[in-house]
Amino acid sequence: MAEGHRAWKRQGEAFWRAHHEAWKRSDLNQRQYCEVHGLPQKAFENWRQKFRAEPQSPERRLLYRRRPLSPPLSPPVSPPLSPVTYPSSQLAGPIVPRPREGHRRRFSDGDKQWILQKAAQPCASAAEVARRYGIAERVLRRWKQELAATASAFVTIQVTDADAAPCATSTTGEAAS
Repeated sequence: MAEGHRAWKRQGEAFWRAHHEAWKRSDLNQRQYCEVHGLPQKAFENWRQKFRAEPQSPERRLLYRRRPLSPPLSPPVSPPLSPVTYPSSQLAGPIVPRPREGHRRRFSDGDKQWILQKAAQPCASAAEVARRYGIAERVLRRWKQELAATASAFVTIQVTDADAAPCATSTTGEAAS
């Protein structure tokens, strides 16, 4: 029994902070990590609580921008890699941000119409278009239903004088009378 228990030398904060960071990166639970590295579990837990009580710096998040904030003040030294680098260039399609955990993406009406037009093209698969833009097929169907509901049910007509020539759709018998 005396062989299983070794004398432990008291360690400082840097030692425990390094082990705490290594434990967070590992796939082991606290007990397994302490057994593998020969650490006293109670001391590890005490330091872990002390580190958890410290104020944490907020995680830095990436911002998604469609274009740079402003054009550069001087012209580039080398030619640009693509025409999209200039703010004045037109984009070929909507820029769809990557979905983030726990967040919903918001699509503008223009982006929705663009994607629906791509899905409505001949020989276009709705599933393929949905995968390309990272959305579900049911979202495409819902957008299509919403667009149909908001579309006006009126037909544009043109009123002309009675003296004008008859329409191309009328028969010759109607035109003679």
